[in-house]
Amino acid sequence: MPKSQIINGDCTTQVKTLSSPIDLTFFDPPFNQNKHYKQHDDNLPDADYWAWMTTVCKSIHDMTRDGGAIYFMQREKNVGKVLQALEDASWTFQNLIIWKKLTSAVPSNKRFGKHYQVIVFATKGKPRLFNKLRIDPPLPANYKHKRENGMYATDIWDDIRELTSGYFAGDEAIRNEDGTRLHKQQAPIGLLLRIILSSSQVGDVVLDPFAGTGTTCVVANQLQRATIGIELDPNNVACIQERLNKLRPSDDIMRYYQDYRFTKNLAEIWGASADEETEMSEQTDELLDLPLFRQSNRD
Repeated sequence: MPKSQIINGDCTTQVKTLSSPIDLTFFDPPFNQNKHYKQHDDNLPDADYWAWMTTVCKSIHDMTRDGGAIYFMQREKNVGKVLQALEDASWTFQNLIIWKKLTSAVPSNKRFGKHYQVIVFATKGKPRLFNKLRIDPPLPANYKHKRENGMYATDIWDDIRELTSGYFAGDEAIRNEDGTRLHKQQAPIGLLLRIILSSSQVGDVVLDPFAGTGTTCVVANQLQRATIGIELDPNNVACIQERLNKLRPSDDIMRYYQDYRFTKNLAEIWGASADEETEMSEQTDELLDLPLFRQSNRD
């Protein structure tokens, strides 16, 4: 199993001390919305916040292998500032990904309701690799026939459910003993799975400089990538270690394998063992043999 390194500290300084070149970074910082963090002031002056973002992005760029990737997630209203921070830090823009939420939009009296977040995908120069994933999301209501071989993933991600503040997201969200969320901005397994599958390969080093509850590390570890998570809050660090030491059923990525089954060389990209590949192939064959599936192809 590849090594997972969890660092309790500030990414502003810790990134510069890393000894391994980085292949992929998931960059999901606090959004400066005046939310409560035990170890961080989330109400910085706007200029200070974006100067900080640029500084960290530059440090990561310096530590990234040529062609390596970064995925920077932010609020939709800040897309221009994200693009500027990445450009100032010498990253090369590739895609603006729209992660459309599956729950109700946030209402507003002044503008249309907000229903997505942005993820900017950039690389250090020309991309060293990009895995063209074929996915099998639910069919739109106006589709009559089920897709025979899925579809290529685009820059609109509307098939990955966010972890809501309530219990609708199931048991994936990390909770305290009283049922409250340990971390209100926890990213879902499905989101990190798509990012890591798209822009890395087995043996690569994946960095999360704002590791939170460690979803990046949990997913990358199962995909046979080495991981580095940097996290300021020691309680979150303990949570990450616990998740890595004992995999919860809700953290097991194999439940998503069949969603990518039409991807060329999926087992190689995934890092699946021969036994895992055989098991998932058998489960897929059983799914395709269901009467409802056969009927959908005949209608």
